[in-house]
Amino acid sequence: MNNSSLSMIFLLLAVAGLVFGIGVVVISRRKARAVPQIQRAAHVEVIAPVFEAVAVAPLSVRDRLAKARSSLSGAVGSVLGRSEINDATWLELEEALLRADVGVRVAQSLLGALQTRVKAKEITTPAQLIDALRDNMSSQLVGTSRDLNFEANVGGPNIWLMVGVNGAGKTTSLGKIAAQQIALGRTVLMAAGDTFRAAAGEQLSTWAERSGAQIVRGAEGGDPSAVIFDGVQSAHSRNIDLVLADTAGRLQSNTNLMEELRKVRRVAEKGAGKVTEVLLVIDATTGQNGLQQARQFTEATQVTGVVLTKLDGSAKGGIVFAIETELGIPVKLVGLGETIDDLILFHPTEFIDALFE
Repeated sequence: MNNSSLSMIFLLLAVAGLVFGIGVVVISRRKARAVPQIQRAAHVEVIAPVFEAVAVAPLSVRDRLAKARSSLSGAVGSVLGRSEINDATWLELEEALLRADVGVRVAQSLLGALQTRVKAKEITTPAQLIDALRDNMSSQLVGTSRDLNFEANVGGPNIWLMVGVNGAGKTTSLGKIAAQQIALGRTVLMAAGDTFRAAAGEQLSTWAERSGAQIVRGAEGGDPSAVIFDGVQSAHSRNIDLVLADTAGRLQSNTNLMEELRKVRRVAEKGAGKVTEVLLVIDATTGQNGLQQARQFTEATQVTGVVLTKLDGSAKGGIVFAIETELGIPVKLVGLGETIDDLILFHPTEFIDALFE
């Protein structure tokens, strides 16, 4: 065998060895990649999560009034921890009532009556004092009619005017009231009389869609009285029971707001309907500022009731006493949350219980 043949044989053997080696490496790598996948698949156990339905109880009025209760709870606890009634007792109670925004006049009235009874030995222990304070606060609220006024024999639609400053929750409260009245079986038309706030009409239209109410709107910046008058006439022609009229909380002109609201009330009753409620919407977090608002709006529109919004987020729940005691206007509805069901009728006993317990 010559040298050329031997060289060819060696070359073929070398190529064969190289190919074999490459094949071994490739197969090993594939196995190395495949083995962990097979192992992972073999050891993974898929367990479907099991969710158990848990009934969540709605928050109670007491729970929602935690911030309002905080204004009194510390003082009440401190007084009850004492062995006797002394000067510090009165200072703590007065401070707590003022923090709750009942107002100076109301606080002095409540505590003055109690001091007289303590001097007469009618009240001798801290526990009796707290019970008496609670009873006095209840007596100032119990007995007032808080029903929303609806007259069945008006000969046209009942008209409920919603008044208040911008930001108090006036338009939202109107929408919630509409939904509640429709749920009671009444037909409702909304009159978008807040023509000076760009978003008010759109906001009210959204509430009309949600609740199933009809709506009458005017041009932005137009005459609010004209919009409400058209709404009343439209409701009368369609035999609609109730007109809920939104009004401006601020004007973008030199026109005085209160004069504008007086005009709205006059014009609203020129047609077939009758104004049976004027609801003033007050943000509870404004405290004594809300009382000043109430004075102004009452003089202009003859307010018949108050809707107190955001009471769940305020430590100034005492404004209820200031409004009712100093102005004689009943709080009819309170807002304790964001949903329709969170605008509820005001129950004085439940409110007092929530403040003390």
